[in-house]
Amino acid sequence: MANARVIGVGHFVPQRVVSNERIAKAIPGWSAERILEKTGIRERRFLWDFDTETGIAIAPPEGEGLYPITNTDMCEVAVRKALTMADVSASSVDALLLVTCTPDELNFSHDAMALHGRLGMRRDAYAMVIDDGCGGTPYIIDFARKMLESGALKTVLVVASAFTSPLVNRNTYTAELQPVPGEKGFSGFLSMYVFGDGAGAMVLRGDDGQAGRIISSMSMNAHEELVFRRGGGALKHMHQHRASDAELAFIVNGPLVARDYPRVMGQVVTEVLANTPFTPADVQRFYFHQPNRRVLEHFVQRAELPADRVAMNVDRYGNTSAAGMLVLFSEDLEAGTVKLGGEQLVMLAAVGANVHAGAQLLFT
Repeated sequence: MANARVIGVGHFVPQRVVSNERIAKAIPGWSAERILEKTGIRERRFLWDFDTETGIAIAPPEGEGLYPITNTDMCEVAVRKALTMADVSASSVDALLLVTCTPDELNFSHDAMALHGRLGMRRDAYAMVIDDGCGGTPYIIDFARKMLESGALKTVLVVASAFTSPLVNRNTYTAELQPVPGEKGFSGFLSMYVFGDGAGAMVLRGDDGQAGRIISSMSMNAHEELVFRRGGGALKHMHQHRASDAELAFIVNGPLVARDYPRVMGQVVTEVLANTPFTPADVQRFYFHQPNRRVLEHFVQRAELPADRVAMNVDRYGNTSAAGMLVLFSEDLEAGTVKLGGEQLVMLAAVGANVHAGAQLLFT
């Protein structure tokens, strides 16, 4: 059986810094001070700008050759960096699996197919968008690992992204959603405070090599609606008066995330270590999904993990959803904190949305 190995990682994060003061003015709900107190987030990165007076996203001007300005663009930057690190050509990739819930266009695997064309991949190479959020990346890496270890595929690109900035809309993200009649409603302003833009990519290879090998991997389903997004499907068509403003927002169920993130993440970490000789004390670097800084720090403390080994950038970038773990890993590789071929034990783990969850334990 082949080893599934990580051979390249890349990322992209926009340069535009959005302060708590600016986003709170555009999307009323909490003050800048309360955002920091409750989430630990000081700022986030947005690709698109927005008007603080109207609370509406500003699309970049067309026809001026700006790049990157779309989700596909961000993913392309991350992918090309990962391919360069891996020293492989796009024509050698057998499948491109793009995890996102904020694609440029909703249907027909648009963003993955656009990347397939831009990269010059083979006609018989798979290109699919997987509609998923925070937990989707390790979930799909586990899927890719099984395909690589079976020999069905040789090289797989897993790409993940979050593209929040075009969604900025005061009416949508301050409207109230009442998921259960008669119970407390939710507003989406918290989503605009915590999420940011970014993309990450990972190249996986199935062969007999050792560097970057995944020694344990898992994925699982639970059924908790951590994020509401009710509009946009056939049942809630936005142009036939079936969807309200609030139903078009991504709305974080904050209390449920605070309760279930540490519980499910604890299960994931325990399970990925279960059939190995290792304990959390042996892991030299943890790359976890970061709902916000406060929730992540609570989990790390509750799980009694060494905080200095847990990578974190959510206080500066915001929650970059499916991309977060790959961005963290890529930054560490760029900084030399870890290196492929360095035989360091690292862990990726996440839980999110509906719930998909997963984890990988690998020797870099």
